Amino acid sequence: MSLTTEVNRISARTCTIVVPCYNEAVRLKPGSFTEFLAQDEHVNFLLVNDGSRDDTLSVLRRLEAQYPDRIHVLDQQPNQGKAAAVRNGLLTAMTRGDSAYVGFWDADLATPLYVIPQLLDKMLEDPHLEMVFGSRVRLLGHAIHRKPIRHYLGRIFATVVSTLLRMPIYDTQCGAKLFRITPQFRQVLEVPFQSRWIFDVEIIARFLAIHHRDTAYVCNVIYEKALPVWEDVAGSKVGPLDFFKAFYELMRIEKAYLRTPKN
Repeated sequence: MSLTTEVNRISARTCTIVVPCYNEAVRLKPGSFTEFLAQDEHVNFLLVNDGSRDDTLSVLRRLEAQYPDRIHVLDQQPNQGKAAAVRNGLLTAMTRGDSAYVGFWDADLATPLYVIPQLLDKMLEDPHLEMVFGSRVRLLGHAIHRKPIRHYLGRIFATVVSTLLRMPIYDTQCGAKLFRITPQFRQVLEVPFQSRWIFDVEIIARFLAIHHRDTAYVCNVIYEKALPVWEDVAGSKVGPLDFFKAFYELMRIEKAYLRTPKN
């Protein structure tokens, strides 16, 4: 393999993962990032500080100083919420122009970082795929540990979302997602999300709207990969009441993107 071919191969695989962080100074695991970067040369990180009130920004800056070519920090002030942090991070990552793929990952690493290459491999195997989502499916041989109440509420919500989207999607809310950088995905991110809590659903709804609600097409370009491991980490900022807020936001998303306009 020539040097040029090798450079092109690596470039085509390069991915930037956005990690939204709000008051994560205690929960963030810097060692997990440094260990992963030492083993994988294709994945970079954009860590977004979403107006944290603790020492999060200092923790992120120290990580950035250790790997200045692989880790970058975006300081978003004031706090704007996870949806804005993810969107701004994805837009910044795409503007850098050094990645073929972008994605986002929850800062608590409920999904371990070593799963990123597994999702990326799936994207590379099938050039038609535009999105690959981690999915928390409880199967034999998979270590998926969720609190029962979160699991059952999540299944109710996922069933409603699947019905509204008219897509057999199992898990929209898992914080482990990759996207191919395309003009359509840039269009998805053109304006701020309406939703503060379920922007994952809004991404899919916008993508459907761009493709004129052609669910057959969209189902063929989104892939859900069953995660081998997922751990419910203490300290989540999503509370039980947010389950009901999510349904309100879901109705707004349905009205904005999924409803056929009246003539």
